[in-house]
Amino acid sequence: MSAPSLRGDGTSEDVWWGPGGLDAVPGADPAAVRPPGRVVVVAPHPDDEVLGAGGTLAVWAAEGSEVAVVAVTDGEGSHPGSPTLTPAQLAMRRAVEREHALAALGLGAPVVHRLGLPDAGVGADDVARGLARLLRAGDTVLVPVAGDGHPDHDATADGGARAAAGAGVTCWRYPVWLWHWARPGAVSFVGARRLFLPAGAVRAKAAAIACFTTQIAPLSPDPRDAVILAEPVLARFRRDAEIVWGPR
Repeated sequence: MSAPSLRGDGTSEDVWWGPGGLDAVPGADPAAVRPPGRVVVVAPHPDDEVLGAGGTLAVWAAEGSEVAVVAVTDGEGSHPGSPTLTPAQLAMRRAVEREHALAALGLGAPVVHRLGLPDAGVGADDVARGLARLLRAGDTVLVPVAGDGHPDHDATADGGARAAAGAGVTCWRYPVWLWHWARPGAVSFVGARRLFLPAGAVRAKAAAIACFTTQIAPLSPDPRDAVILAEPVLARFRRDAEIVWGPR
């Protein structure tokens, strides 16, 4: 099976909220399903934790959850061949963007554990080994949903879930690129919940997304510096709810 295409505008919000779409997912208050211990969110690239679960993390942090971030890669590969920023410079920019974004979510200065795996070259075994060293009893792990569609996300989903199982801790899953390439009817929402975000969390997530300037705006007019997260993509992350798969 060929990999799904992550190009273009992707599946529109009208389609996702149409028949068989997100309205059919059972709803819940994120505060009511807040895990009792530390929350460890595993992000293949800087911004994935915000795009996929930023509003929920904001609610949980406001309710007292300790949140730690595992940075699988530094995101140095988002603009290969850029004439404006070297991979090292891009990685530094994206680290600062993440710092500002997590603060915008109200997380303060959470611990960020860098695995240092290569962007566009993540291996599931490496994720599993790196994450296993960081987990402790009582944690809840958030990883990308299986089949999210980006190779780094899929490797992180596999390795992250294996590490969680090995540590005997709860694993939740969040989507990012699934919204782009999939369509209602092709996605199983068994075990999914639609977490309704309060207005403050929606605003905090929007402010956090705005911090990722290397991704939401072109680095330069050169085609190699093109925007990564165009407006049709961002629309899917401005919802007043987030979909997660987790324990029932």
